[in-house]
Amino acid sequence: MAGLDIQAVRSKFPALQEDQVFLDNAGGSQTLGVAIDTIRDYLIKSNVQFGGGYKTSQASSSRYNDGVEAGAKFLNARKDEIAYGASTTQLLRNLSFALPFQEGDEMVVSAIDHEANIAPWKDLASRLKLTIKWWKPARDSSATNPKLVPSDLASLLSPKTRLVTCTHASNVLGTIHDVRAIAAAVRAAAPRALVCVDGVAYAPHRPVDVGALGVDFYVLSWYKVFGPHVAMLFGSRRAQEQMSSLGHFFNPHDTLEQKISLGSGYYELVAAIPPIVDYTGPPSSPEWAAVAAQESALQSKLLAYLNGHPRITVYGETSADGALRLPVVSFRADGWDSRELVETLESTTRYGFRWGAFYSNTLVRDVLGLGADGVVRVSMAHYNTVEEIEGFIEEIDKVISK
Repeated sequence: MAGLDIQAVRSKFPALQEDQVFLDNAGGSQTLGVAIDTIRDYLIKSNVQFGGGYKTSQASSSRYNDGVEAGAKFLNARKDEIAYGASTTQLLRNLSFALPFQEGDEMVVSAIDHEANIAPWKDLASRLKLTIKWWKPARDSSATNPKLVPSDLASLLSPKTRLVTCTHASNVLGTIHDVRAIAAAVRAAAPRALVCVDGVAYAPHRPVDVGALGVDFYVLSWYKVFGPHVAMLFGSRRAQEQMSSLGHFFNPHDTLEQKISLGSGYYELVAAIPPIVDYTGPPSSPEWAAVAAQESALQSKLLAYLNGHPRITVYGETSADGALRLPVVSFRADGWDSRELVETLESTTRYGFRWGAFYSNTLVRDVLGLGADGVVRVSMAHYNTVEEIEGFIEEIDKVISK
């Protein structure tokens, strides 16, 4: 991927050969052809329960283990710190049942996250009689760009704090949070507290080194990182020491997977992870810089139009600086219901994009103060082209200018 030959990149994604422009990548990316082929090959050649001594079972075991190792490599983690699951929503819910906090303990929960990183903690607080302290954007944040900053935590953390949650980047705003600084602030003020980060929107766009970030839990969805519908959770050894296990009593409970991955599933999907990581590279790979450069070009083009239009309000960072935001761009147009605007364009063009709150309902309704139609979201990936964005701008301008 070095240098990002865009045509070579696009040739690796079969769906990109179809007559559709995909601008809903935050809802799900397109899948690498080699990942699709790997799933098919697994189901033909090794679709048995692993752990047996016969040849096909050994092949199944090996391919699954390779998938776990690849997931660890993607985050610069250890194999025993990785667990797969049906979705990030399910993994975080499972995690909430494996944290044996005590009555009176406190959790600091971000108010601008996807519901997957809110609902489990509200339920946990109710079950165990814990106290939730809501982490709301700084008072000096822009009304259209609410942002979590480490200094907010000073009044929220205490010796009773056991968990702090946040998103690495909002799936609505695209704004990047300084997770390393957040984790450091938590460690300094509440050493026992665990830091849980939703990386679903961030992981397709930038490298993630969980060790460098200093977090305890980090969750992502592979179907948004060019793969199949399976999710992955990182849990540090430090965090695992504070966890109980949801597994059967007669099984080992030594790894994160053994603690929270229930049942036998996802074999063929996990087997597809190694070629994806071969494509993206690990966090240290120079390939990520090429991705960031391409995405910066895409969002620069779109934001220049949106910021310059008198009837459009951008939500999230208005800057196209790739250090501040991802190519997940949300906006509203004066005089237009978000749903009506999206459906008008979709009915007459090849562009696929979305409207709504995108499961970040607390952010969109309570923090941004928007109605049921939420925002229009255009979410790009490195395989999109500048020409596609120029075409989108031309089409949306025709509609808004009527």
